[in-house]
Amino acid sequence: MKTVYDFMVKDRAGNDVSLSEYNNKVLLIVNTATGCGFTPHYEPLEAMYKELRDKDFEILDFPCNQFANQAPGSEDEIHQFCTLKFGTEFPQFAKIDVNGDSADPLFAFLATEKPFAGFGKGIKNAMLNKFADMNNKKFGDKAYIKWNFTKFLVDRTGKVIARFEPTTDMAEVRKVVEEFLG
Repeated sequence: MKTVYDFMVKDRAGNDVSLSEYNNKVLLIVNTATGCGFTPHYEPLEAMYKELRDKDFEILDFPCNQFANQAPGSEDEIHQFCTLKFGTEFPQFAKIDVNGDSADPLFAFLATEKPFAGFGKGIKNAMLNKFADMNNKKFGDKAYIKWNFTKFLVDRTGKVIARFEPTTDMAEVRKVVEEFLG
């Protein structure tokens, strides 16, 4: 059975990183953007990271510019923005695509393991769904991720156990993470 640990990704400098380096850790893998309405998620993500990393918890940040060009900067510009504005310390990797023919294999795997189940109820969520559908139409059946700040929770064995859309309250995300940390 394939797990997250079977994948290689690129760090911000373009070096290969095996996700097996995170074996036996609980992971929250996130596609991010610096110019998105959900960019303030960096704040509770960093708070969660600082408070839980000693329990073998890691957040892996993958910037992506496929959603309304909301992450146009270079890896260094994105990293500088995140560290200066939000004080992020969790690992940030090279900017990737999460949809289409150029989708990073990790995100295609994550989304296949935990497919999109909706943004939730309410007018804001319905509007985001409509906007996301228009944006992702060009990716067809390879529109794996609907929007920035989609989060995947991975257990200590590398199995994908939960998917959180950007509309999920960060307190709920943290609650589930803490449950898996024991």
